[in-house]
Amino acid sequence: MAKLPSVPTGDDLPIVAIAGRPNVGKSTLFNRLVGRRQALVADTPGVTRDRKEAEATVRGRRVRLIDTAGLEEAAPDTLYGRMRASSESAVAQADLVLFCIDARAGITPADEHFAAWIRRQGRPVLLVANKAEGRQGAAAAMEAFALGLGTPLAISAEHGEGLSELMGEIADRMPPEAPPEPVEPVAYGEDGEELDERPPGPLRLAIVGRPNAGKSTLLNRLLGEERMITGPEPGLTRDSVTVLLHDEQGPIQLVDTAGLRRRARVEDGLEKMSTSATIEALKMAEVVVLALDATLGVHEQDLQIARLIEREGRCCVLALNKWDAVEDRIATRQAISDRIETSLAQMRGIPVVSFSALTGANVHKLLPVVRRAHEVWNKRIPTGALNRWFEMMLERHSPPLVSGRRLKLRYMTQAKARPPTFILFGTRAELLPEDYQRYLVNGLREAFDLPGTPIRLLLRGTRNPYAEGGA
Repeated sequence: MAKLPSVPTGDDLPIVAIAGRPNVGKSTLFNRLVGRRQALVADTPGVTRDRKEAEATVRGRRVRLIDTAGLEEAAPDTLYGRMRASSESAVAQADLVLFCIDARAGITPADEHFAAWIRRQGRPVLLVANKAEGRQGAAAAMEAFALGLGTPLAISAEHGEGLSELMGEIADRMPPEAPPEPVEPVAYGEDGEELDERPPGPLRLAIVGRPNAGKSTLLNRLLGEERMITGPEPGLTRDSVTVLLHDEQGPIQLVDTAGLRRRARVEDGLEKMSTSATIEALKMAEVVVLALDATLGVHEQDLQIARLIEREGRCCVLALNKWDAVEDRIATRQAISDRIETSLAQMRGIPVVSFSALTGANVHKLLPVVRRAHEVWNKRIPTGALNRWFEMMLERHSPPLVSGRRLKLRYMTQAKARPPTFILFGTRAELLPEDYQRYLVNGLREAFDLPGTPIRLLLRGTRNPYAEGGA
């Protein structure tokens, strides 16, 4: 069997952390180096709260970039103190730190304080003077020599100036790259087809919900570390943050998202960007965990989010967080189940997991349910079994009359999975009433064990060549 060349995973890549005080353009630089708009950027200090990671190619070297929150002096138990602790964690694991300053603002006492702190960390540092557009900016950048971090590189992340030199410096300072393993000849199977031994990509899982439902606490619990900023304040997470988790069954790409409020209440420009990032993360996911505060029950906004998940064709797992704070668990579970069954008929059988992210009780039950939902979402049904079931359904309830004429439904086939999508063929099949479509969809769900996942039913009528307008 052929052995494929090893490719460095995200865990094997050298780490480049971008640090500095707030509003010096760290996220703009992060987006430039990654090559796409991945981190939220606004002309407001403190937009970045959780550190954001992404892979980038810098002069042919693949690296893992980390965008950090602004370094500020604050008590450890405050929000800014927790943000600084997250940034310090990123610096501690970095192979190279890009320490950013604002050349237009000059050297501030905060720059001097944190430059001294950076020197004490013993990490390789590259001093970056951002916002140094034009000759005046380049001259102002030279003031950064006073920080004792070497020669500053004058750049403008917003305008793309100086980035080529910066990327060259980053590549030169990376640890030596391990030589690739030798590539063996490609192996072929008995049928002559090339055997592909590459493992599948990670399962893409997004955690969504209303603000303060415990999404970040859940992600931290799954990872076993304080990766996300958490606290009693609602709306702490502003951007979608992606991390990689490895369990016994393979890698999972976890995405923590900002809380989704009702559209009428979203007025702030930054919150609009956060909402857009959350919806984009939902669209890119395969499985979506909808986190609910079990003490509050199912809110109308929760149902709206669930309908959005169904509309995008993603499978959903309902996560009842803060279960330890629920007094009457039987009544609460029944009330939530009744609300889901009546309001989300198109996702009948949606899997539900109850736990406490804060204490960790029953959190271990979540990922097995996620993987089961993913299997259902990917399920394919053989055409023979599908049409035997279809004939039985037709015998049980004949298609209704439409305009005094009975529809002739002929056969079904599964067009694709992810989500399961079926095509129904027949004379005037496109006129099939919605209640009969629901009858078929519910039958598919029960007969072929497709709980909770969206099911698409497409109707294809056959053209009568003798009818008016026929060919």
